[in-house]
Amino acid sequence: MIEREDPDYWIEQVFAAKAVAEGGIVRRAVPWVEREIGRDRFLNEVARRGFHLLECAGQFIIICSDSPIRRWL
Repeated sequence: MIEREDPDYWIEQVFAAKAVAEGGIVRRAVPWVEREIGRDRFLNEVARRGFHLLECAGQFIIICSDSPIRRWL
């Protein structure tokens, strides 16, 4: 069993969310990610899955899809 102090535990938790399986959106606070997982580890995991990642107002917004995105405004 992975311990809560292990970044892999938190990676598992974040990407086990129902939204991930449904191609939805997952949001996490940047300071939380940096403390519990580490920014580089998190970015690498998002990229490995082929997802899109935005950062705005202290939040990471993960679009759980590898489909192209279009920004309108």
